[in-house]
Amino acid sequence: MRTLVVVPTYDEIESLPVTLDRLRASAPQVDVLVVDDASPDGTGELAARRAAGDDAVHVLHRSGKDGLGAAYVAGFGWGLERGYDVLCEMDADGSHRPEELSRLLERLAGDDAPDLVIGSRWVPGGRVVNWPWHRRVLSQGGNTYVRLALGIGVRDATGGYRAFRAATLRAVDLATVESHGYCFQVDMTWRVLRGGGAVAEVPITFVERAAGVSKMSRAIVTEALGKTTRWGLRHRWGQLRSLVGRG
Repeated sequence: MRTLVVVPTYDEIESLPVTLDRLRASAPQVDVLVVDDASPDGTGELAARRAAGDDAVHVLHRSGKDGLGAAYVAGFGWGLERGYDVLCEMDADGSHRPEELSRLLERLAGDDAPDLVIGSRWVPGGRVVNWPWHRRVLSQGGNTYVRLALGIGVRDATGGYRAFRAATLRAVDLATVESHGYCFQVDMTWRVLRGGGAVAEVPITFVERAAGVSKMSRAIVTEALGKTTRWGLRHRWGQLRSLVGRG
């Protein structure tokens, strides 16, 4: 299967070269698309130089910082137009270990292959390294809330290391995705499940970034909480109406 790994960047000039080196060494069969949101530190120019010397590396330059979700949607659109069979998400900061990509791809190619594979921190065998306690609490608490609000069994719906089948992305109607921050991951998981797709999780080791600055903010958390609550209320109301109708 032709595979494209989409790597969004904004001010990742220190970490991106290391991530690309590790990815190209551990998974030379995949192509990489760096989606840069006009990084003022020159990340986009660095990626362009790298692409000029490596046919498997590509760059999509965007005009400004418009959120993680929009960057992934743009990257997915680029890949779908070029006929890739599998499209993956990976952070540029090294928190997603490129050496574990094969685990996601193998699960996607199995006999009972799902539509989406998530590299999960919160299933048995998954773990986080060098995370402060408050980030752990925020992630675990957020994922618990997502499971309760939406009634799903996914343990790491906010996880950003994932692999989609191209057909799955075409079915979710990317043009209607408006989630910007980490809520995008919940949004995409929920869309796949609502469309009747199957989601699988494989354990990964998530490593806190060694360089650069985290993009997590209060606005990102607020967006995720607000949208998940609205989706959950709409879902539960639909279930209630269905029960009343059958009665």
